[in-house]
Amino acid sequence: MASAVAPDIWHWTRSLPNPKHWRGKSYYLQICNSPSTNQSLNLIISWHSETQSFNLSYSICAEHHDPVSLWSSHYSRLKSVNGSDFAIHFFHDIICGVLRYGPYSNKMSPFRLPNVQVSEDTGKIFNLAALTLALMVCIYEAPSTLRRDLIGTVSAQLIRGDMWGAAKKLMLAMGSDMEEQWMRSLNLAVTNWIIETRRSGGTPVSPFTVFSYAVSAIRLWKVELYCPVVAMIMEHPAHQTKDEKLQFSLNYQHLEAVIQFIYRVTFRENWIDVTVNVDNIRCDLIQLVSETLMAKQGYGSDEKHFPSRISLQLTPLVQTDILSLTVSRSTDNPAQEVDTEMGLDATLSAAPATIGITMSAHETVTRTLRPWKFEHSVHGNTAALNWFLHGGAEGREVFSSEPHKRELLQPRSWFRNRYTNPGRPFTRGGGVIFAGDEYGESVCWRMPAAAAGKTVEWEMKGRIWVTYWPNKKRTLHVETRRVEFRELLRLTIRE
Repeated sequence: MASAVAPDIWHWTRSLPNPKHWRGKSYYLQICNSPSTNQSLNLIISWHSETQSFNLSYSICAEHHDPVSLWSSHYSRLKSVNGSDFAIHFFHDIICGVLRYGPYSNKMSPFRLPNVQVSEDTGKIFNLAALTLALMVCIYEAPSTLRRDLIGTVSAQLIRGDMWGAAKKLMLAMGSDMEEQWMRSLNLAVTNWIIETRRSGGTPVSPFTVFSYAVSAIRLWKVELYCPVVAMIMEHPAHQTKDEKLQFSLNYQHLEAVIQFIYRVTFRENWIDVTVNVDNIRCDLIQLVSETLMAKQGYGSDEKHFPSRISLQLTPLVQTDILSLTVSRSTDNPAQEVDTEMGLDATLSAAPATIGITMSAHETVTRTLRPWKFEHSVHGNTAALNWFLHGGAEGREVFSSEPHKRELLQPRSWFRNRYTNPGRPFTRGGGVIFAGDEYGESVCWRMPAAAAGKTVEWEMKGRIWVTYWPNKKRTLHVETRRVEFRELLRLTIRE
């Protein structure tokens, strides 16, 4: 395993002397080195001065026999030369550098870079962003002889425990729109690296293949999740399709999910109720390459996975604070319409004195099936919420079954043209939204009055399944993948 010791790029950048006092035109810092070749990846800062300002640029270079420049920023003009100005300008260059590797960098809408307020967390956020850029530069630009070692070393630095907290703070600092662009850029790079490594028979090591973070605000719990499809657990089949164009279409997608709950604390005479309701659950499969590239190397944007099951579990971590748990959704008890038809068939024999009469009864059962089924269940003090997609005339669970071969070839099967069909169980883009208007039933934990004033943690465990059944392509290939995540949510017991 490569060393996980990471350089403090923030401290190094801020401690640089005034360029007037530099011994040369540049300073460098080693980001990491290759364990097998001892060749290094370096960060270099260079400057040249004009009459009343300094022009700075940053570059990432590999020491490979001779220095090889892998990435460089534009020159930034600074009127002051203190270390904080260096660092803040570099931070903006880092963000722009990551986003330019994204799938839609040429069509990127204008955005405002985050305003950096120097605090005790700033250094960790800065180091995380710089190492993320270094990882992407290694994936796309590093010489093939160094790429695997450098990626493994930078990945080990990024999966340290303190980096996860910094990643959450970075997402919140950037805002929702830039967060999505950042994660799509990163997951495109991760997807490319995983595919390249698997083709060569290796096992990919990459940070943040499943990235989630939680926000606990006043009366709101929110979890954001991102995961490339290629990083998900394959449930069935055990192999991928051999159709390379279909592989491309299925691989270059990633899952974006948002899970929001609203909670309410109610003080009763002798106890306290903590009630949690579904506010919004949104799952989307987002294409990681342009439409042009997808049409050229794949089968276009129509062939992709769709959500087929969502499972969430909420558990209070301090069990002694819980008196009881109540859910508001009953087990489904669907009505069935039963129509009975009686028919008489009479036949006359050759002899007029005898008549043969045959009676037959026909019973028709009519059921109305909805594609998404929601269930509550309770395990101890854990509340489980499950959404299952059902399909076909038999109403089978999609995530755990496969369609019959004849269904796969029938143009009128329910999953054909599933994103344009008016009866589709998805959004036009192929995602799903579960909101409080239909799925707003509550889960209520009853707590003793002595819990007032405490800050209590709930654990959310989640699993999301995505399934591919052919949409417009004629193929027998189907598959289901799964991603798992875990987050901690907090609330303070007060009115």
